[in-house]
Amino acid sequence: MAAPYRTISDIVEHEIEIRRSRFICALAPAATEEAAREFVAERRRLYADATHNCSAYVVGEGVRRADDDGEPGGTAGTPMLEMLTRRGFADVVAVVTRYFGGVLLGAGGLARAYGGAVGETLDRAEVVEMVPAAVVTVSVGHALAGRLESDLRASPYVLRGVDYSVDYGARVAFEVAVAEDRLPVFEEWIAAATAGRAETALGGTVHLAR
Repeated sequence: MAAPYRTISDIVEHEIEIRRSRFICALAPAATEEAAREFVAERRRLYADATHNCSAYVVGEGVRRADDDGEPGGTAGTPMLEMLTRRGFADVVAVVTRYFGGVLLGAGGLARAYGGAVGETLDRAEVVEMVPAAVVTVSVGHALAGRLESDLRASPYVLRGVDYSVDYGARVAFEVAVAEDRLPVFEEWIAAATAGRAETALGGTVHLAR
């Protein structure tokens, strides 16, 4: 079963200074690994003169990547990634740019600095709670389709698509995303909206912003 998670709504940036080293953290929403990689590349271009541009991202339930970018192994990307996962975030990419200030921090100091930069930036982000949702296909005859589409668009449920070619055009199918804890209410709503003449089928699982 899919689990809820947290993400962010927009790019946010925050800077800290530790023993004369500057740590500039930028976070961005990233729904795909390609988007995460593009953001990392963009930050590296922007701060090409920096000592390090370390990164970490979590995409979906399975993609987790961390890059120390020349810092001692495990002292930068890993604590950044751990901060994201420990606080329940996904579909987020973090890049911490460091300008070395001339004072060595040691492995523990680096880990605290990089993880702390991400943590402080998360505190400043607009957080979005994402909940598991079922994809439900609702099919009706053409006589009901126009009214149902209008009702769905005005409802709290997410209409993902409309297919007018079901059963050789005899029926219209609506693909709707419904939060899992709202499924019983949705089924009652559909029954009332169509006088019991709709057919429903459960599909896959997605996530919706609560």
